[in-house]
Amino acid sequence: MGVILIGMPGIEKRLARYPQLYSRVGFAHEYRSLRSDELTAVVTQRLPAPDPGDSGLAHTAALAAIVRATNGNFRLADRLVTQIRRVLDINGHTHLTPEAVDAAQEALLIGH
Repeated sequence: MGVILIGMPGIEKRLARYPQLYSRVGFAHEYRSLRSDELTAVVTQRLPAPDPGDSGLAHTAALAAIVRATNGNFRLADRLVTQIRRVLDINGHTHLTPEAVDAAQEALLIGH
């Protein structure tokens, strides 16, 4: 059975302290951060559609805030999107807003 370990840069060096485990590591690969267009494409698939009433301005501003806050870090973006969806559900909102992003960031202690 194959297992994928995802962690901080240098995790393979930390695993080297445990020879029985490290001898079973096939390879280590460091992923680069996502570009803003890649991150936007990924995040857009998981968030509600823009509000047609504001010409998508709030949606665009919210996506830009997500890109700035996560700096291309996929794991952080995933956590933030999950929290944004919770904030929207709790407040009964159906469209993404910069305020929802701010609330999610504060809940996760990201940025600011």
